[in-house]
Amino acid sequence: MVTSSDLPKDRIAIGQLLGRLLREFRIELFEPAAANGYPDLRESHLLILGNIGIHGMRLTELAARSQLGLAATSEMVDNLVSLGYFERRPDERDRRAKLIFPTDRGRALLRDAGNQVAEIEQRWGGLIGTAQFNRACLDLQRLLDALDAEAIP
Repeated sequence: MVTSSDLPKDRIAIGQLLGRLLREFRIELFEPAAANGYPDLRESHLLILGNIGIHGMRLTELAARSQLGLAATSEMVDNLVSLGYFERRPDERDRRAKLIFPTDRGRALLRDAGNQVAEIEQRWGGLIGTAQFNRACLDLQRLLDALDAEAIP
């Protein structure tokens, strides 16, 4: 049986690595928001904005992707609708359901956030070397893909 004493001594545990990196990423992503024309955003909105896409999504799918409860997701979407970033439209496949879409303002925000992500990746790559950074990202992607494949019954 493997125990915590079997973990490598030359690095912190994976949960700490991922948690701290995610926190750093969110700080760097959110920090310029107000100066870039989005002073009404809260850092918690990143959970929703990072999972919405531009093609419309049901609230239940957005909640699952964001790893939030339905009530919390609904509240955050309501807030983003009131701020003019999202709108609800009928689902053409099921008129009883609504899809959440980014508005023009929301698409501009998503585009600006994507550009900020590119800047973060470039900066982080510069810290450890671009090839090393890309290799680390590919390894994490391979791990996610393997975990996803393992979860399929």
